[in-house]
Amino acid sequence: MLEHIRFDAEGLHLLDQRVLPSTRRWIRCQSALEAATAITEMVIRGAPAIGITAAYGLALEVRVGGDLDRAADVLLASRPTAVNLRWAVERIGALEPVDMESAAIALHEEDIAINKALGAHGAALLKDNATVYTHCNAGALATGGWGTALGVIRSAAASGGVAKVFAGETRPYLQGARLTAFELDEDGIPVTLVTDSTAATVLASGEVDAVIVGADRVAANGDAANKIGTLGLAILAKHYNVPFYIAVPMSTIDLRCPIGADIPIEERAASEVRGHAGVLWAADVPVYNPAFDVTPAELITGWITENGLWEPAQ
Repeated sequence: MLEHIRFDAEGLHLLDQRVLPSTRRWIRCQSALEAATAITEMVIRGAPAIGITAAYGLALEVRVGGDLDRAADVLLASRPTAVNLRWAVERIGALEPVDMESAAIALHEEDIAINKALGAHGAALLKDNATVYTHCNAGALATGGWGTALGVIRSAAASGGVAKVFAGETRPYLQGARLTAFELDEDGIPVTLVTDSTAATVLASGEVDAVIVGADRVAANGDAANKIGTLGLAILAKHYNVPFYIAVPMSTIDLRCPIGADIPIEERAASEVRGHAGVLWAADVPVYNPAFDVTPAELITGWITENGLWEPAQ
């Protein structure tokens, strides 16, 4: 399991996911502002990992004697869609400053245990030697460790339950190509990378037994916000009668958010669509670049959590 978040006396160290898999570079944060910048600039991404980073950000602010209320506001503004960010800031922010560091460490350790429990529940849903399709990156890199959607795949693979994984490249930021394929290959789990536009062909082949993805926020009615492209994948799965699962910790389920339409959707810079890593390939025209879309509950077969399958409010 790839280490990507480390907290010690020198600060919070984050494996820079912007340059993976070609380069392994660590970024050090020593304040809440630096942690928030790392979240905004996608050094770290994935709902649980963002929450953990925010928790450590508050602990860092205690170290430097900063304004904790202001630090919380800065962290909450760093990315709006992932509810784990607010959950972690509220949980750690409610404590006395002296307790924040140990609580942030405990939250990180708890997330790994939650992911492993979630993975075991999800693995039980898959038949032996299953072929799974996944989108974006919901692995160790997106969490405290182990992963949500990839946690299910890892747990199933450990007992022979996964024969093959299709990973969609996940335009425009290429989390599937750069991160998911990298993680699975590092673990020795057979993975085939496909373009997002190949998903229909792959599901039409009848080879895929289940689609498993993560989410950044699940509304009380079960609607789920996940990386852009998830909605189209869910529609395809429904058409081809392939089970479509959302794998999330309970902290990602926002009971204060009634329906998916209430989830704020982050829109990111046009430069992410026009090119990548400094290489531009698109015409200089207006760009619409929402980071997430919302999949309606009726397209979702089940919501896998650390407590087993969750049922949305009716």
